[in-house]
Amino acid sequence: MSVSERLHRVQQIALNPWVIVSCIGLGGLLGAWQPRFSLGLAVIGEAYIDLLKMIVLPFMMSSVIFSLQTLFHEGGAGKIAKRVLWVFVLVSAMAATVPGLGLMVYNPGANLPEVTRASLGGLVGVDADRNNVEMALRGADEPVRALTARDVITSLIPSNIFASLANGEGLKALIFALLFGAAAGGVPTRVSDGLKTSLETVYRTCQTLTRWANLPVPLVLICMTASQIATTGMEPLLAMTRFVLAFLVLSVVIMGLATLVLKRRAKCSLREVFSAMREPFALGIATNNSATCMPAMMAALADDLKFARFRVELLVPLTVSILRAGVVAYLVCATMFVAALYGRQISAEEFALLMLVSALTGFASAGMAGTVTVTLVGTACSYLSVPFEAAFILFAAVDPFCAMVRTATNVVVGCAAIAVVCPEPLKL
Repeated sequence: MSVSERLHRVQQIALNPWVIVSCIGLGGLLGAWQPRFSLGLAVIGEAYIDLLKMIVLPFMMSSVIFSLQTLFHEGGAGKIAKRVLWVFVLVSAMAATVPGLGLMVYNPGANLPEVTRASLGGLVGVDADRNNVEMALRGADEPVRALTARDVITSLIPSNIFASLANGEGLKALIFALLFGAAAGGVPTRVSDGLKTSLETVYRTCQTLTRWANLPVPLVLICMTASQIATTGMEPLLAMTRFVLAFLVLSVVIMGLATLVLKRRAKCSLREVFSAMREPFALGIATNNSATCMPAMMAALADDLKFARFRVELLVPLTVSILRAGVVAYLVCATMFVAALYGRQISAEEFALLMLVSALTGFASAGMAGTVTVTLVGTACSYLSVPFEAAFILFAAVDPFCAMVRTATNVVVGCAAIAVVCPEPLKL
């Protein structure tokens, strides 16, 4: 067995949902049994989060530019580039808006029991009845200023891309990557091949780094869970049940809308759509990896639903790489949940900004999975001035289940988007 095969086998074990759940349980027992020792393990979790953040920006820049450049250079893709971009934008907006409106009606982070609120308040560094942290060394915090249209514009447009990269401003870097990738697609192939090769190298290198970063996940979860349980007890993890249920219900709604789109575009019955989507949906649940679902997605769209095969084979890899509806929905749900834990009220302008940030950040999640995806919640939280790092363990604890829902949503919605881009099949 080669080294790469051994690493792949270890990674499969490390990311197995049962292993992750067991490690969280072990960490909880350790935190309750040896609280003083467990508090010192927090540094391992902090270092791991910083490691993931280190990978995210180059991963995002290379994947977005590489995918857009490929889209514009491919002969078949070039003809439908505008339609692809519009469909992807509209689908991402839908994936952000549906959970956003749903959580405005039912907010799983609000109206928690007093004991739970107090425990979560200790975790995120705020008192259960206050919105802001009071720091004795510098006085009371200033009230949060409402966002204006000017704030929104300046938060998206980078004046200096190198400064944005140095400061970790992921959304500004993403805007640059989208514009740069579209422009690079118009450069002749003989000139841009070198850039394309370099970007692919960076992209695949970051994928390798991500796989390496997944190897110590069991140990990291034990350390992070132990340190958090030693600080706050078990109540915060129990509170995440409401978040998981809300995310599940809203994801089912999104997949239901996508199924209706497939029915209409394929001109067939719901039963035929369900039959066609059974395998890619099951693979998404089982593997937590959209890329492994590509052959099943192609077979479902081309063989079962009769869409043009050459279009399907071109669009499936692009959709899996860029269109991440499940991730977008997750970012909206997670950000609004964290904001509710802090007692942070979201204005209409901030709500619109959150939808935009989540949709754009979803494009940046190409190739990411597991705990790396969880760290993207911090990008959305930063635009609402809500800290996320302290709540990371809460989302890491329930991510095995959320990852299955995210992947299934990515697959089903991706198939619906491809159906919209492709011409309607001719039925005999």
